[in-house]
Amino acid sequence: MTEILKNLANNEINLVTFLIYLVIGTVLSIIGGAVGGIFLAGEDLGTEFAAIIGGLFGPAGVLPAIVIGLFLLSFCPKF
Repeated sequence: MTEILKNLANNEINLVTFLIYLVIGTVLSIIGGAVGGIFLAGEDLGTEFAAIIGGLFGPAGVLPAIVIGLFLLSFCPKF
């Protein structure tokens, strides 16, 4: 456990830290998508349905960006 925390603190990207960053990014994008869906379509669709749709579509644009960004950081550390 301390090794994982050292890798996260030193910004070393390996498989475990990649998965941790991916999970954190996914959770935050679901929350952000739900909030954005409520703000954009809460009155038209209802707040619950807008939050569900926003939570589903939020990670669609974020996950590829996270994966590409982490690959760039792991292969080009001075990028």
